[in-house]
Amino acid sequence: MSDALATERAALQSTGGITDGAVAVGVKPSTPRSPADVRPERVRSADPDVFGDPTGREEEWRFTPLERLRVLLDGAPSQAHLQVTSEAPDGVDVVDDAVERYPGDHDAPAPVDRLAALALSRAPSVLVVRVPKGFESDEPVVVTVHGTGTDQVVWGRVVLDVAEQARATVVLEHTGSAHYAAHVSVLVGDGAALQLVQVQDWADDAVHAGHVANRLGRDARLVSTAVTIGGDLVRLNETVEFTAPGGEVELRGVSFADGGQHLEARLLVEHSVPNCRSNVLYKSALHGDEAHTVWVGDVLIRATATGTDTYELNRNLLLTPEARADSVPNLEIETGEIAGAGHASTTGRFDDEQLFYLQSRGIAADVARRMVVRGFFADVVEDIGVPALEERLMTTIELELERAFA
Repeated sequence: MSDALATERAALQSTGGITDGAVAVGVKPSTPRSPADVRPERVRSADPDVFGDPTGREEEWRFTPLERLRVLLDGAPSQAHLQVTSEAPDGVDVVDDAVERYPGDHDAPAPVDRLAALALSRAPSVLVVRVPKGFESDEPVVVTVHGTGTDQVVWGRVVLDVAEQARATVVLEHTGSAHYAAHVSVLVGDGAALQLVQVQDWADDAVHAGHVANRLGRDARLVSTAVTIGGDLVRLNETVEFTAPGGEVELRGVSFADGGQHLEARLLVEHSVPNCRSNVLYKSALHGDEAHTVWVGDVLIRATATGTDTYELNRNLLLTPEARADSVPNLEIETGEIAGAGHASTTGRFDDEQLFYLQSRGIAADVARRMVVRGFFADVVEDIGVPALEERLMTTIELELERAFA
């Protein structure tokens, strides 16, 4: 667990709850209190027709402006591609436009919604990153996918295959303009460790819907960080499956939504084997009319997952009154034999005391606000582990803040 998340978790637990705009904190009992608490069985399938065409009344679509996704939901076939560039250390293979079926792809985690299933079935090729057994390097693998326009739908498939006992950092960046849906399989082998960073720095007209499906082997470790800044609409599902004991995952995210942007993150961490750990920390800042973020964090602890230790935390900072943040933490527990489980969510505005303190020392109000927001994000961004990327992302966030408070 990162130091930042450990500190926030300890603080919340020591007080027995949260204040200052708290939405929810605690543990959901294994026995639902009413029929409304019962969630339908989660559907997973590579067949888009199994999911049907969403109407917006479904739980998984109720926050999403479907009209802005219609061009993707229609599912028209397309041979269009995003432009791919990559930098990788010796020993790591990055294969773009691999038209042959990827070995082991039949065992990839199944899609969790219609758009991911469409991407899996419609994508004309697959982008594969292979990290061999026992590989270790501090040099990151950087893969950039760039859209050149919104005149065509682009269906994407990505496989990140990290073999057993390997250690690697992979950065997957999205830039340019596109209407893009993707299914990303992340396979982390036994004893392997992956630091995955996904950056959504799209142009203002881009629409991106994706499913990042993580599968961990025995004693595997994954730290996955999602940074979402650009785009008109970005909706990302991220799921985690543990296949053997000893797995450990940290899911982190930061997003900055300005006027009209819809940024949505949906997480599902499924504990079905013993002695695995998961921690989630997502932060969002919002500024402007119709700026909207959605965070839904689902953690499911099956009856077989004894010894599980899990915690999830979402924090949202509203910079203007008209911005909206929806935050829904869910925790389902089917066994009492666990090490720990909890969740928390906060949504609030600037801390007036912080602003007063800074202004009383001669700092202008707009500069003080930028300092507070920068500090709000810093603990996640500065824990990425790729210094050049950390610096660039903080610079981008700073530019967003300058525009917001100009």
